[in-house]
Amino acid sequence: MNGAFHSYPSTESALSARFRGHRDRDWKEWGERHYFEAAAQIPGEATRAWVSRQKLNYRAIADKNALAHLIAANVDQPFLEAIGQLSRLRRLELEWPFLGTDLTPLLALKELEHLSIDSPRKLSDFSRLLELPSLRTLLITNPKRMPNIEWLSGAHHLEVIGIEGAIDSLYKIESFAPLAGLRSLRAVLCVSTRLADKRLSPLAQCPQLEYLSIARCAPRSEFELLRAARPDLVCSWFDPEAWRKPVIRPAG
Repeated sequence: MNGAFHSYPSTESALSARFRGHRDRDWKEWGERHYFEAAAQIPGEATRAWVSRQKLNYRAIADKNALAHLIAANVDQPFLEAIGQLSRLRRLELEWPFLGTDLTPLLALKELEHLSIDSPRKLSDFSRLLELPSLRTLLITNPKRMPNIEWLSGAHHLEVIGIEGAIDSLYKIESFAPLAGLRSLRAVLCVSTRLADKRLSPLAQCPQLEYLSIARCAPRSEFELLRAARPDLVCSWFDPEAWRKPVIRPAG
C-alpha cells in the first residue's frame, strides 16, 4: 500500500471536523456553559447558546441580539421566525427534529455563514437558502421530501455542501451533475446516500474541491478515475484497503 494512505485516517478526520464545523466543538463545554432550559436564561451578552424547544420556552430568543452561534432543537415555525430576528447570527444548527414549514425567516440573517438542518420533514424546497449572501456551509441531513439537488447548480458561493441521509435511511442522489463546475466548492459531504447514475466525474470539474466524504455509492472504477483526475483530492475510497472492509448498508 502506498505510504501516503497511512495519513488518510488522521487527515480525513481533521478535514471532516473542519468542514463540518466541529474542529473547535467541545460538547462538554457547550453542555455546561451554553445550554439553557429557556431562552430567557440566556445572558444578554452571550454569543453562544443551545436551546431545545419545550412549549414556549424559546420566546425570549429574539431579544438575544448578541448571539453569533445558536444550536436549536425541536424548532417549529414560530421558533424559526424568532430566530430570524437574530441579525448577528453567523452559525445556526437546527437539530432534530426540525418542524418548520417555511424557511423565509432565515433570509433576514445576512451574516449567516454556516447553516445545518437535521431532518426537515415538512420541507421539499430549499432553493431560497441560496439567497443568503454570506452563506458558505450548508448541511442538510435526512431531507426525505427533497426531490433532487438540481437547485444547487448555481451555488457558486458555497464552500461546503452536505446532503446526507440518516443512519437508518439512505438519501437518493440522482446525479452529481448539478455540482459540476461550482467555483468555490471545497468539500462535499454525502454519507448515507445512494447515487443513481453511479458517476463521480462531475466532481472532477469543481476546481477548488479538496475533500469528499461519501458512501461507497459508485463502482471502484469511478473512484479510481476521480483520483486520477484529481490526485489532490482526499477521499477514503481512494485507499485500496478501504475496499477490503465490509460495508453495512442501512435500509432504504
